[in-house]
Amino acid sequence: MSSLGTDGGGTAHNAAYNTVSGDAVIVGPVLMAQHIEGLRLPTPPPDVPPRQGPMPSRVFVNRTKELADLRDAGLSLAAGPEPGVVLVVGVGGVGKTQLVAQAVRRELHQLYPDGQLHVDLADHRRDGVVDLAAVLGEFLRALKVHKDYVPAGLAERTALFRSVAAGLRLLVKVDDVQHAPEARALVPPRGLLVATGRRVLPSLLMDGAVLIDVAPLDETAGTELVRRLHADADEGTAADVVRLCAGHPLALRAALEWLAARPQPTLDDVVRDLTAGRYGTGDDNGVRKEMAVAKGARGGTGEGGVGEAVDAVLDSVVAGVAGHTRHLYDLLGVLPGTTATADLLTAAGATRVDEGLGELLSCRLAVLVESSDRPRRYRLHDVVRAHARLRARALPEERRRAALRLVVDFYADAAAHGDALVLGDRFRIQPPPGRPLSELGVRGPLFTGRAEALEWLDAERVNLRSAIRVAADERWYEAVWRLCESLWALYHSRKHLADCVESGLLGIEAAQHEARPDVEIRMRNQVARAAYELGDLDRAESQLDAAADLLGPAGDPRLTGVVQESRGLIALARGRSEESPGAAHRRAEEARQLFEHALAANRAVPDPHGIVVQGYNVAQALVAGERWADAFDVLDEAAETARATGDEPMLPRIDLVRARALAGAGSLDRA
Repeated sequence: MSSLGTDGGGTAHNAAYNTVSGDAVIVGPVLMAQHIEGLRLPTPPPDVPPRQGPMPSRVFVNRTKELADLRDAGLSLAAGPEPGVVLVVGVGGVGKTQLVAQAVRRELHQLYPDGQLHVDLADHRRDGVVDLAAVLGEFLRALKVHKDYVPAGLAERTALFRSVAAGLRLLVKVDDVQHAPEARALVPPRGLLVATGRRVLPSLLMDGAVLIDVAPLDETAGTELVRRLHADADEGTAADVVRLCAGHPLALRAALEWLAARPQPTLDDVVRDLTAGRYGTGDDNGVRKEMAVAKGARGGTGEGGVGEAVDAVLDSVVAGVAGHTRHLYDLLGVLPGTTATADLLTAAGATRVDEGLGELLSCRLAVLVESSDRPRRYRLHDVVRAHARLRARALPEERRRAALRLVVDFYADAAAHGDALVLGDRFRIQPPPGRPLSELGVRGPLFTGRAEALEWLDAERVNLRSAIRVAADERWYEAVWRLCESLWALYHSRKHLADCVESGLLGIEAAQHEARPDVEIRMRNQVARAAYELGDLDRAESQLDAAADLLGPAGDPRLTGVVQESRGLIALARGRSEESPGAAHRRAEEARQLFEHALAANRAVPDPHGIVVQGYNVAQALVAGERWADAFDVLDEAAETARATGDEPMLPRIDLVRARALAGAGSLDRA
């Protein structure tokens, strides 16, 4: 493309001519200028392709046919101009993800050299629906798109992902695919998508996907695995173990690695006791009886006889670990979300956490999650998680609720500290958290500084969202809205807008239950801002209308200010879509008046940060209405207040609006 340089008001001038040509795909700012005296750019991220996904295990047997099928599919699809899809299907825990990891290490990484992306959709699924926008946001950041250039909506993120990946040979690995559209949205334009799931998806096969069916290990392969892990096992006993576990790799490894850590009993003893169903200790018998009832109603953790076999083995392994480890396992079954840290488990009342986690890891009941954030995170395999949650259903209700309350309170305090670091001295309804940040971490603060706080909030996003739902279900309404208010720092910064709407609606209900009109206004405003950024202006306005009806009894004038501010932003957005200059100017004037009301509300408190923000907004409306001189006066006042109160982050934003005003007034050099 080519263009004349333009000023902020859109007026063309002939000082410089700039060209970007060819098949360029541009993500981020492009600087076009005739003369540059000095320029400082941020340090770019490391120029290495992403290599995401679980590491391949050293102990891997058989699967010769499945590996060959994956290799052949990869070779065939890599040779063509179109993207390819492979669907790997099998019961939970049968080894689908490990099979893919082995295939990537052996051959597929050479066919798709530009990177490997991985996601487990279980981390993004709620009520059967996957937040694909969040998944694509993670993919875009892995492909080095700066977070500030990741758009808000699903359609825009999909388009950007396809643009960024258009010239790359990418391998995308997706676990827990349950519906064809989930896979289709993540197919790279010139690469391969390998999706794992528990059932065949006929519509994907009709699209041309290659199907690979992963069955439990047969007796020969299972026996080989047993003897690799337990070298002194005779062939007959090893075969008995395979039959007892129905050839399920997860059950085999859990049973054998638990046994390997103990000098007694022998493998023959384990087989004999598994067959007789004699495992169990005194404090576990009540749980086992309740589990038997629950299993009868639910049908076990897996499919048919395989699920029953896995349940039997997991029962035995859990019964044989140390008491504190068993209690930790039960706690993991109670927790909302998908991962846990030692900090969270300690806050929830667990003891000897490191020892317990170590034993769960050695027994293959838990896995360490690969993560770039500071805390080490642990998760249960989905089959193991189902078993742990089945046990949790058999626990005394009082014990379960007490643990959940500790978890919710931990997240409410931690999120409040994160919000304070990310957004600073903004208006908040909730009081400061009751515990200092230093008390929430086992080995030190959960995070230090704005960047770490935001990364922690983002890493805990799924768990925080689950904590809000649990608090709502348990009718802990104050915790619901406290979490919702604090998470604006995450949702606004990382554009998790669907999460913001979902949690905000729960926050509205919580506020109504507590008869807190001030909180309801805040929650409705957050939903409105998310809808505004998603482009749903009508929904945003309907939420603001409902909030405005509550302003009388709400008290703090800043609540009026936040509603008027949101209305002003909507007016500016509608003005940008107006075709005639006159209509656009009328919208700009409407926005200015709304921002002036918000400014007055913040002056009434007074709230210095709110005064600066609303002055900045008034100036934006004046610039949109081409009232350049008036904008300068407002900007000068806002900048003076920001400097006097230490509100440094607002100064660059003020200067950007000043530059647009200068350009509109014709002072291009100053702009």
